[in-house]
Amino acid sequence: MHPGSTPARAGSAHTLTEQARTREGLLLGALGVLAFSLTLPATRVAVPELGGTVVGLGRALVAAVLAGVLLAVKREKLPERRHWPRLALISAGMVVGFPLLSAHALKDMPASHGAVLVGLLPAATAVAAVFRARERPSAAFWLASAAGLVAVLAFAVAQGAGAPTSGDGLVLLAVAAAAVGYAEAGALSRELGGWRVLCWVLVLSAPVLLPIVGLSVDARLLTASPRAWAGFAYVSGVSMFLGCFAWYRGLALAGVARVSQLQLLQPLLTLGASAVLLGEPVGRDTVGAALLVLLCVLASARSRIHRLPVPADASLRAP
Repeated sequence: MHPGSTPARAGSAHTLTEQARTREGLLLGALGVLAFSLTLPATRVAVPELGGTVVGLGRALVAAVLAGVLLAVKREKLPERRHWPRLALISAGMVVGFPLLSAHALKDMPASHGAVLVGLLPAATAVAAVFRARERPSAAFWLASAAGLVAVLAFAVAQGAGAPTSGDGLVLLAVAAAAVGYAEAGALSRELGGWRVLCWVLVLSAPVLLPIVGLSVDARLLTASPRAWAGFAYVSGVSMFLGCFAWYRGLALAGVARVSQLQLLQPLLTLGASAVLLGEPVGRDTVGAALLVLLCVLASARSRIHRLPVPADASLRAP
């Protein structure tokens, strides 16, 4: 046997393993995006009857109960103290910032218009990943990402959903909060595991959110329609819990910057859902725009992304 054959096989096996991780991460990320694509329409249905604070923060309390049960069943120990500041940052972005700001914005904004602005999230997340998740995307990645972003915005303008509204600033702040939260969650998931990050973020946030939501509860909840409660149930159980399981795991496996580009498809999926569920108008060219964006997503997914190593004292735990 040639002396160099063993290292070659080892390197090949490592490459295959990395490719398998990337494929699994992208698949899980796509499932997360599919779940998230209904968040804005469901929020739009629930907010007028239940209120922005109840929908925006109450969803996290419901998800926290589910997370607490799972942690108890698994008999998980509290995270180490060195992880608490990072969990707090994720909570500020994903549990408080994005849900609360987007819920209040959707009081007077069509879900389709909110979906357009959320199209900025992949680019914002990729930038956050450079600083928070220790990732270094290639020039080809940035080019594909920029092309996808331009396609989303051009499609939105063509559909007439790009007119400025009073809630635009709130949605843009929500996007910034989500980008930082996603990047930090993806990085920490490589150490703790995606489902642990999600569950501990929700559980540790609950004591802070409970009094805020409690003060916002009023008699409107007693007269709310089943449709509004269905929307609230979706954003609580799927958007805030089940969808995040797939999303956080995908971020950890395939990288924050790469997986975040799948969200370029989210505005198009949301526009379709808004048309079906809310009767908001969407043109037939959605299919063509979706294919164009999909090509950009595939290009960015195949682009090289260098991930700096996790610090030596970080213990990698299987999700």
